[in-house]
Amino acid sequence: MTISHAPPPDLSTALEKPADRQRLPLELEPVVPASVRRARPLSLPRWLRRTAGPLLLLALWQVLSATGVLHPDVLASPGTIARAGADLIADGTLPAAMGVSLQRVAVGLVLGVVVGTTLALVSGLSRLGEDLVDASVQMLRTVPWVGLIPLFIIWLGIGEAPKVALIALGVAFHLYLNVYAGIRGVDAQLIEAGESLGLKRWGLVRHVVLPGALPGAMTGLRYSLATAWLALVFGESINADAGIGFLMNQAREFFRTDVIVVCLVVYAFLGLTADMIVRTLERLLLQWRPTFTGQ
Repeated sequence: MTISHAPPPDLSTALEKPADRQRLPLELEPVVPASVRRARPLSLPRWLRRTAGPLLLLALWQVLSATGVLHPDVLASPGTIARAGADLIADGTLPAAMGVSLQRVAVGLVLGVVVGTTLALVSGLSRLGEDLVDASVQMLRTVPWVGLIPLFIIWLGIGEAPKVALIALGVAFHLYLNVYAGIRGVDAQLIEAGESLGLKRWGLVRHVVLPGALPGAMTGLRYSLATAWLALVFGESINADAGIGFLMNQAREFFRTDVIVVCLVVYAFLGLTADMIVRTLERLLLQWRPTFTGQ
């Protein structure tokens, strides 16, 4: 019986001197967040990318008008519309009309915000208030508020009151729905946490419920502003003697499509400005809420 002795393993590579081991470079890979690894868009400024679409549309519009494909009686060219807008600004017609329309929207918006928010608080914070208020509001909001114009004329006359009431009505419904949904959408665990910290009913409402309902309120305000400008268009058709709607009605009688488009551009500009103001308020008031900004 022979016993074979295997050769001992070569430990020359396994047992390195500490000095040799220290001379080996350490390869460290930096940890890069996913937001940085994400594919970045083009290097063009964002404002340029956002304005590229409207500018291309204007260029196409001008080309169709210059080649005669788009007749001036159907729709005036951008150059003609720009000259008409400059003339309306120069003689003071457009600034005066904008002032009247802005005043109507401001008064109607304030009334609608007060009424809609108050009803939402009563209905959202109390089961008794919900039983008394919510069913009536849900029933009334299904009625086309534009169809109430004849009743407003009978009740309030043909002055400023029906125009302001129409704007306030459209604003109140949107704000009520979103504020009410925001209040009822607050996490119940936050309420329990507030109660465990010793907050009473009004403390919970102030520190938990209302901040939790604020995102819904901001969304409702954005919808309300859009509805306010839409209601203004209908409201200024009620025997108006001033305002952007009155200017549009006059242009329609004389087939001035350039003036009509100028008024529409003013409506769009005012609506966009109002939406930008609300977005700024959202960034200031909702800094605590992280949101997804797109990829």
